Amino acid sequence: MRILAFIGALAIVIGVLAGGYFLGGFYSVAASASDAGPVVWALTRVRTASIARHAGGQPPFALDDAAVLRDGARHFAAYGCVHCHGAPGAQWSKFAEGLNPEAADLSEVAKTRDASAIFWVLKNGIRMTGMPSFGKAGIPDNELWQIVAFVKKFPSVSESDYKSWSASSQ
Repeated sequence: MRILAFIGALAIVIGVLAGGYFLGGFYSVAASASDAGPVVWALTRVRTASIARHAGGQPPFALDDAAVLRDGARHFAAYGCVHCHGAPGAQWSKFAEGLNPEAADLSEVAKTRDASAIFWVLKNGIRMTGMPSFGKAGIPDNELWQIVAFVKKFPSVSESDYKSWSASSQ
């Protein structure tokens, strides 16, 4: 019984100290501050698990169609994705260097995430990362799927292809 009382008292003390630390303003929310390894691990794990649980759905067209890729590149440029993620032959905007966490490397995303997960992130955004909800902004699902097609092709898109595909939006 004493052990349970001790564990309960310890939990209360830890809770009060944690509350004082976070609610007392001691935890820095500055984007310029680095997070501790366990915090980064926990947030990454939560984000990955949430996307995996909520993502679903299939594209309404073939993602490897040339017209879909071209339209996806055009929407990618028009909606400002290049500002944070860059593009073949195009660097991200200077302000993107201040994002914490930094914007995802789309060459890696294309290799490690399936199309439905990328679509879910585009449509819903990710809290506290700077990734907006394009669905909430009113972007139609078929345009988001076109961007997904472009992102999945991202690692192999040449600079000249990107420039020609996105030319009409610049």
